[in-house]
Amino acid sequence: MSNKLKIITLAEFVIDKKPDMLPIFVQLETCLKIISSKLRVASLENLTGLTGTTNVYGEEVQKLDEFANQLLVDKMLASGKVGVVLSEELENPVYSKTKLTNDYIYAMDPIDGSSNIDIALPVGTIFSFYKNNGTLLQQGKDQVCAGYVLYSSATVIVMTFGDGVYTFTLDSEVDCFFLTDEKLQIPNDTKIYSINEGNYNKFFDQTKKFLTTVKDQEYKLRYVCSMVGDVHRTLLKGGIFIYPGDIKSPNGKLRLLYEINPMAMLLTQAGGQAFLEDGTDPMAITPTKHDQTLPIILGSKTQVQLYLGCR
Repeated sequence: MSNKLKIITLAEFVIDKKPDMLPIFVQLETCLKIISSKLRVASLENLTGLTGTTNVYGEEVQKLDEFANQLLVDKMLASGKVGVVLSEELENPVYSKTKLTNDYIYAMDPIDGSSNIDIALPVGTIFSFYKNNGTLLQQGKDQVCAGYVLYSSATVIVMTFGDGVYTFTLDSEVDCFFLTDEKLQIPNDTKIYSINEGNYNKFFDQTKKFLTTVKDQEYKLRYVCSMVGDVHRTLLKGGIFIYPGDIKSPNGKLRLLYEINPMAMLLTQAGGQAFLEDGTDPMAITPTKHDQTLPIILGSKTQVQLYLGCR
């Protein structure tokens, strides 16, 4: 931990920022520690590989996808503060059986980049919270809290309550998350781009024009096939992350509710930008369904504006 920061635990931080959400974060912290631990011993505990089933999107389900999803669903509902859980792994919402204190909706991608599990590359968990006002499909601007967890050489939570971006790192020796960065700001002039360039022939002209532009300016390509991993690098190092539409998937493949809105909130809170290809703010869109997909461009203002200028 930085000597410039006080020793502040995740629980202390939540008590200061949003005390009514403490029961949620007690449960969430437990889940993240368990998932982090299981990832490190996945090959020893038969948690690698596929379950042999597919999810509602036709994607093959990893064993740890299934494990993490069920764990998070159970623990979020057990908090007594979450009335509904929406998960990328589930076709339908899961509702709490009690109506007493169901203050929040929890939306998540339990394991982002799960194809990386078997080869020990970074994966993550993406989460966001909305007030439970009876409407499941709310705009991203209504998020109360958003964040992600990176499981890599360190286990790191990056999150916002709408007043800046904060980072917490798991100290495994004392089994606790501590604040390690506050009011994080994305660097603005870094020449790094992150995209699956293997799909180049399917991209629309705007994306192809951008790629030609950055190659002429000697940008560096960095891509690890995990949105959490790529966005985390973008947030800390600067640059741009792009998951565009293409001729096969005009609306992209990333889900507005589970992936785009949480990351858009984080990037904008860190001084960056997040837009659709046409310059629309994704957080101003009311989802038409909980698994709606859209193309997304996010990163530093300089690089996002360069992309939008290629229309």
